[in-house]
Amino acid sequence: MRNLRAVYIIWYRDILRFWHDRMRMMGAITMPLLFLFIFGSGLSASMGLNNTAINYIDFMFPGIIGMTVLTSALMGGTSLVWDKEFGFLKEVLVAPVSRASVATGKVLGSATIALIPGLIIMIFAPIIGVDFSVITVLKLLPLMFLLAVSVSSMGILLATRMKSMEAFQMIMQLLMMPMIFLSGVFFPLKGLPAWLNFLTKVNPASYGVAPIREVVLGKDMSAPFSINLFGHTMTLWENVAIVAVFGVVMIALAMWSFSHQE
Repeated sequence: MRNLRAVYIIWYRDILRFWHDRMRMMGAITMPLLFLFIFGSGLSASMGLNNTAINYIDFMFPGIIGMTVLTSALMGGTSLVWDKEFGFLKEVLVAPVSRASVATGKVLGSATIALIPGLIIMIFAPIIGVDFSVITVLKLLPLMFLLAVSVSSMGILLATRMKSMEAFQMIMQLLMMPMIFLSGVFFPLKGLPAWLNFLTKVNPASYGVAPIREVVLGKDMSAPFSINLFGHTMTLWENVAIVAVFGVVMIALAMWSFSHQE
């Protein structure tokens, strides 16, 4: 019971800090909106999709949702590095609660925060002419949360090994852009050079974006953009399974890393 309360308190603290930081919230949606309107609206006429029935903005919109969740989730470790630098984490770690509960609270807080910008992006669907329904939102929520938990766990894991905010932000920038551009947000993962194709397959974000796109576009319309792994076309549930396994591994490593914090 004590550990569950610790998870809740750490989760609630991160949510409260985010809620009172309006600039952070605006920053989380500004870049995705720029991509959405500049790439989607401005370049849609010149971006072909191999003669498919999908226009570029419809293709990109679910990817932007995934991108928004991913970037916010990765940066969730920022609060942990901040707590380390200012000594708050030491006070938490000497409390009579398991360190696994501390890690869990940080991951859940970061994942919950990552959902908020993703939901805000959905509001712009009617503005850019993308069909969206309440049922679609309800189907997307668990997929978005799974991606958020998995990527947040990686962000928290890396944050536990960082000694300064500058180092963490540099590592995040090195990871974030390749993960986004190699996940199928802006272009289909088809007909790529062998080396680039390999990178897209080992990128966990690819398997998080694919099911989001399938839910938004529908199974038939999204079929041309499905991930092909070892000659097998991945289904929605297979993509979900890969993201879940990745998340479990990252959470386990984050808990292990917390247990070795001084």
